[in-house]
Amino acid sequence: MIRVCIVEDQMLVRQGIQTLLGLVDDIEVVGEAVDGEQAIELIPRLRPDVVLLDMYLPRRSGLDVLRTLTASQALPPTLILTTFDEDVLVIGGLQAGARGFLLKDVSLDRLTAAIRSLAEGGTWIQPASTERLLRNRHRLSTDFPSAEPREPLSSRELEILRLVARGYSNREIADG
Repeated sequence: MIRVCIVEDQMLVRQGIQTLLGLVDDIEVVGEAVDGEQAIELIPRLRPDVVLLDMYLPRRSGLDVLRTLTASQALPPTLILTTFDEDVLVIGGLQAGARGFLLKDVSLDRLTAAIRSLAEGGTWIQPASTERLLRNRHRLSTDFPSAEPREPLSSRELEILRLVARGYSNREIADG
């Protein structure tokens, strides 16, 4: 059973996610936080397998939650779940310790696939976001110097990155 904590300030969204995840056999919602302060207190205590984190929260932002829990080594695999598909959120969140990024208009199947991936040690990024980041990588590397790779990616690594951005599974990439 994958134990999930939802950090979301909008009650209807939070309850909707909890209800939908309740339909999934191998996922259990073990906690909810309505703001950043509550998340920072609750997550280390609950020790969930995966955290679903909104970035725009009252009291402390999702980015602040990520940074605080990363600094205290208490950050479980975290999936940013937001309405806003902004490069600053994707890159800032990943740099602060998140392992995935999805928009809230995602299907239940894709959300559960992302949760399972993070629980198994993987990552998950919204394919459209990955495509856009790849297209704009030169501009972004100027805005975010730490995003610059130390060594250039090989042609195979670039090919794999493009396939991941298009939503291919690990098996499809390996077989292709």
